[in-house]
Amino acid sequence: MHEAIRTMLHRYNLTTQDEYINALREILQEVALLGLWRIKFFEHAAFYGGTALRVLYGLNRYSEDLDFSLLKQDKDFSLEPFGESLKREINSFGFQVEFERNPKARVTPIESVFLKSNTFKELIVIEASEKVLDNLHPQKNLKIKLEIDTDPPGGFITETKYVLQPFPFSIRTFSLPDLFAGKLHAVLCRKWKSRVKGRDWYDLVWYASKHYEVRLSHLESRMRQTGDYSQEEPLSQSTLRNLLRSAVAALNVEQARNEVSPFIQDPRGLDIWSKDFFLDVIARISTV
Repeated sequence: MHEAIRTMLHRYNLTTQDEYINALREILQEVALLGLWRIKFFEHAAFYGGTALRVLYGLNRYSEDLDFSLLKQDKDFSLEPFGESLKREINSFGFQVEFERNPKARVTPIESVFLKSNTFKELIVIEASEKVLDNLHPQKNLKIKLEIDTDPPGGFITETKYVLQPFPFSIRTFSLPDLFAGKLHAVLCRKWKSRVKGRDWYDLVWYASKHYEVRLSHLESRMRQTGDYSQEEPLSQSTLRNLLRSAVAALNVEQARNEVSPFIQDPRGLDIWSKDFFLDVIARISTV
């Protein structure tokens, strides 16, 4: 095992198969971010979303995807030119990943690719025990989706954050008020039909608990771009609160709890979840 990967594994208390797989995914994510930095990807784009919170701010839940936004519109931008360099970087740490484009079912400004590897083989690379490997299908794949918004809404601010493992490097990311705006956009506007993404609500609680403010102008830009806000007057804090109250009223709390449970180590923190709880949380949100 590469010594840098061994050091990264020391951060985790690993016992179960799920714990090993979550740690493996997160290590691959961070190595991928290092690879993107080496090839100057962050001159073009900024990191955001749940994995950004996890890697840069210590969010206490695992996250699956790597989400990015271009700094300015470029509808012809593609992640494919970065693929070979990114694959070489990750494989240099002893892993074996493939880079696959995700074909679009419809025209959208979101460009998607996957990093794919064999879960069984990669667990062997990080020296998981036979007990952990037991009952794991030898052909099971681990996929990490990379998505980039090629038509970013305006009004955001970026900053530089530093990551120390596997080697020190820097990441351009949205500021916290803009990250929060992106999360509230997901809470209010994500189209999941009858499904509920409990991870969005979990992150909302995390933001509120840290007393972070949301940049209202960036949230408004996002909502106008997706057609979820069309009023002539600017989005106000009171309007935002009303929209969030309506979202809480429509929320299936039990579905939300079940969706996020596999991504956190101690689900007992979800026992308090209720509609009254979320109403209290949204009352704590402030804006800039």
